[in-house]
Amino acid sequence: MNTVIVPVDFSDISYNAGRYAAKLLQGYEGMEIILYNMYEADAEHEMIMEHLENFKNELLATATSNITVYAERGDEFVAELEKFARHRGADLVVMGITGKSSIAQKFIGSNALKMAESKYCPVLIVPGDCEFREIKNVMLTSDFKDVVRSTPSVPLKKVLNLMNPALHIVNVNEDIYIEISEQLEVEKQGLAEMFKEFNPEFYFLRLYDVEQALAQFATDKNIDLIITIQKEHPKIFKFFKSHTKELAYQSTIPVLVVHE
Repeated sequence: MNTVIVPVDFSDISYNAGRYAAKLLQGYEGMEIILYNMYEADAEHEMIMEHLENFKNELLATATSNITVYAERGDEFVAELEKFARHRGADLVVMGITGKSSIAQKFIGSNALKMAESKYCPVLIVPGDCEFREIKNVMLTSDFKDVVRSTPSVPLKKVLNLMNPALHIVNVNEDIYIEISEQLEVEKQGLAEMFKEFNPEFYFLRLYDVEQALAQFATDKNIDLIITIQKEHPKIFKFFKSHTKELAYQSTIPVLVVHE
C-alpha cells in the first residue's frame, strides 16, 4: 500500500478521519497521505489550500507518512474523488461518517457510502467519534458463496499486511444448526487457504438480525476493524449494500468496504 486519500471538508468528522489515517499508517515507510478537497467557486481556492496546509502541518507533528494536499473545483464530489483516486493510483480512501442526525447522514454519510460503492479501491469509513486504537482484531464478514472467485484477496491483504492482526471470519446464517453443511466446509477451506498467513478463525452465527449479530460479535471479540465485501450480483449487492449502510451508521468501529 502506497497512497491513501482522505477527503477533508473541514468538519470535525473529516478531521477525525484524517487523524485516524495518519495514526493507522504511522511507522510505515513510503506511505503518502493526500488530503483532498473539492470546492465550488474559484474564489475559495486560496482559503481552501491554506486550511489544508494547516491540517497537514498538524498531522506532520506526529505522522511518519509523506502528506500532501490537493484541492480542485468541481460539482460532483463522488465522481471527482473517484477520478482523482484513479489518477493517483490510490490504494485506499478514508472517509468519516456519523449517524447522529439526519442532516449529517445526508451531507456526510451519503458521500461516504456513495464512494464505498466505487469499484476502484477500498473505502475505510471511520465513525465520527472513533478514536484510533491499534488494530489487533479484524472481523471479515462473508456469505461463504463462491469465495475463491468473489473474495478480493489482493486489496484485502494490502490492508491486513499493515496490521498483521488476528483475523476472525464470520458468517451469519439462520439456516445453520449444529454443524455447517458440506458446501460451507468447502468454502471455509477456500478462505483458510487464501488467508493462511493470518491463521484465520471461523465463526458461524445462527441469528436472524445480521447487524445485531455482528455488533455483538465485535464487542465480544474486541474487534478493531470490520471488513465487508460488496458483491456484484444485483440482488446480493442490494443485500450487502443495505447491511453495509447499517453497519457504517451504527458501528463505533471503522468499516472497510471492498468490492469483489
